[in-house]
Amino acid sequence: MKLLILGGTAFLGRHIVEQALAAGHDVTLFNRGQTNPTLFDGQVEKLLGDRESDLEKLAGQRFDACLDPSGYLPGQLATSGLLLKDCVDRYVFISSVSVYPEFTDNLDETAATAELPADADPTVYDNQHYGALKVLCERAIEAAMPGRVLHVRSGLIVGPYDPTNRFTYWPVRVQQGGDMLAPSGPELPVQIIHAADQARWILHMLEQDKMGVYNVTSDNGVYDLGTVIDVAAKVTGADVRPVWVPDSFLTEQAIQPWMELPLWLPSEVLGMSRVSAKKAYAAGLSLMSLEEMIRSTLDWYQQQPEQEWPAGLAEDKEKTVLDAWWASLR
Repeated sequence: MKLLILGGTAFLGRHIVEQALAAGHDVTLFNRGQTNPTLFDGQVEKLLGDRESDLEKLAGQRFDACLDPSGYLPGQLATSGLLLKDCVDRYVFISSVSVYPEFTDNLDETAATAELPADADPTVYDNQHYGALKVLCERAIEAAMPGRVLHVRSGLIVGPYDPTNRFTYWPVRVQQGGDMLAPSGPELPVQIIHAADQARWILHMLEQDKMGVYNVTSDNGVYDLGTVIDVAAKVTGADVRPVWVPDSFLTEQAIQPWMELPLWLPSEVLGMSRVSAKKAYAAGLSLMSLEEMIRSTLDWYQQQPEQEWPAGLAEDKEKTVLDAWWASLR
């Protein structure tokens, strides 16, 4: 296949390029050249430009599919649809399970999606309205290319090149060993998908010419945080002792869910880690083992320079909260 990727040098996009090249596909990258600009030199065609103003550069070219891991605003997708509908046969839009406004157990693709509040600006990215903006993105590209779009509603994507540290925090922290603050209990549900698995599935769907809407993550009930910690301890050989602390105490200690303690979601949105991915599994989704996910993530992390990561609990704050928890038990 001849593939156009909007982005392609950061995290999921990078994995898509790697998997596409490994499968023998012809890849063109369209991006601003700001992230890893020399990546894939000599392996892909590179076109420089801004997706919001320069897609006219693609006029006259033809692609079997466009893959879009970099769209967050509906205007971006409306522009892409308008300018690419005659250049590409199919469009893959990376959306999110955050499109659902209310999470119930085992929620599937037929559930209602979020609406952007009337006072919110659809032209400005706002993390508070991330899901509703993704809904509008889905609608914009579907309107431009009806029946030709694969909507990939991703769960938490993990693995090498992840800039967020949201999953990486746990195997890294486990490897350090000792008493480790852990939220809720070992049965806390976790839904993750390795970026390489998601990339392979997307290419499989294009090869099979399958479009539509799919929740793409591990299925409901496959993983919990206790299992993640246990497998990470096995992979690293670490002597780690998780200290399971209830949500109420973590809240009292001003611990931020999801960011300071990644994978921890408050009970009212816990269903976000219990969505159904059965449709994607039926369409060929398969996952590498949790051991492979953790090992590949750690191998990559250990090659990274010292830096501050967006997510994860600071060592001194972890110690303070653990001391307070033990004191509360006396």
